[in-house]
Amino acid sequence: MAAFTGSRCQLSASKTLDAVRGLTVTTAVVPGVGIISRAFFAMVAAIVIVPGYFKSKERGRLQDTLRVAIEKGAPIPPEVITALTSDLKPPPSPYRDLRTGLIWLGVAVGFAGLGFAVSFDEPDALMPMLGVASFPAFIGLAFVVISALGRGKTA
Repeated sequence: MAAFTGSRCQLSASKTLDAVRGLTVTTAVVPGVGIISRAFFAMVAAIVIVPGYFKSKERGRLQDTLRVAIEKGAPIPPEVITALTSDLKPPPSPYRDLRTGLIWLGVAVGFAGLGFAVSFDEPDALMPMLGVASFPAFIGLAFVVISALGRGKTA
């Protein structure tokens, strides 16, 4: 085998392998990390899935009530039918855009505050957290600008 020759050391491949085999690798196991990470993803899934589930249950109960009313021959007001078939989301408005923008700006301030608090223990954490905070900040600023531009217009 070829040997590595340097100015002061000469190490062959077999000696390197012997040195590596003699090392013991230790890993730090932090208890609870698996549970915490699973709980985080379960929480995110619950925030996304649970409202849709309850909304579909409520809609199903409303349809059952309407079915019973139709079977009994009760008249159904046209307002109920339009409420069922229309989109439940309110139309966009400058006030709604402003509120959404302020919420996004609040998220940005929260990330910046977290970065500031963590920077007491880890000084290098402030700038990355400010970078993370810039994304919701610019989204919030965009909504505020859209709100300001849409104030004079009527839909």
